[in-house]
Amino acid sequence: MQSIFAQTAYNIRCEWGMGGISSVGAVSDVVVIVDVLSFSTCIDVATERGAVVFPYRMKSRNAAEFAAARSALLASKRGEGAISLSPGSLASIEAGTRVVLPSPNGATLSLSTGAKTTLAGCLRNARAVARAAREMGESIAIIPAGERWPDGSLRPGIEDLLGAGAIIAELNMTKSPEALLAETAFKNASRGLSDILFQSASGRELVESGFGEDVQMAAIHNCSNNVPLLRGDAYLKRGARASGDS
Repeated sequence: MQSIFAQTAYNIRCEWGMGGISSVGAVSDVVVIVDVLSFSTCIDVATERGAVVFPYRMKSRNAAEFAAARSALLASKRGEGAISLSPGSLASIEAGTRVVLPSPNGATLSLSTGAKTTLAGCLRNARAVARAAREMGESIAIIPAGERWPDGSLRPGIEDLLGAGAIIAELNMTKSPEALLAETAFKNASRGLSDILFQSASGRELVESGFGEDVQMAAIHNCSNNVPLLRGDAYLKRGARASGDS
């Protein structure tokens, strides 16, 4: 039964959240985490400028210890610090800055892929991530992260479906029906991405909280050539050397 959900008849697979990691991710060469508003967008913005970002499952008492052990800054919630889970707060980050970025969705998924080659994809770097993923493997799992309902269950977010579709649209390989659906959704929305993201539930939530700039940054399609690659427990710009590399 598991093989049915693994989508192994196709090179490009797509499935939501943690279930996607355990089904399509487990049998793919490359895993792409898509959390558009805004973990993956934060990762792209920060690593493009040369920062090193450590995903962390949830901010807790241990997060500060985790950051201190890595000589890293601990990101705050949006609006609570100079560096936070807000792409705008990372737009001027200096190269070499080390940041711990807690996130219940994108970070949690990133840390659940095991030894799989793992990339962070979003609308901003869709083409670059797709091309890199294709170079790295024959089977690619695209994982839209989604959000959480108050009871902790998965809330599929259209922003992540569109981000996944934008990456899939750049790949000329066999695609599962799930992947084709995401691609079709993106193509149908591509002329109005910004409006759709602003009008989505996740977008409206951010706008009403005063973070419309984050939505605008996340909605820009293919403005980045950056490929964030998870190396060990940190995302770096692909090709960058981690501190301590010889």
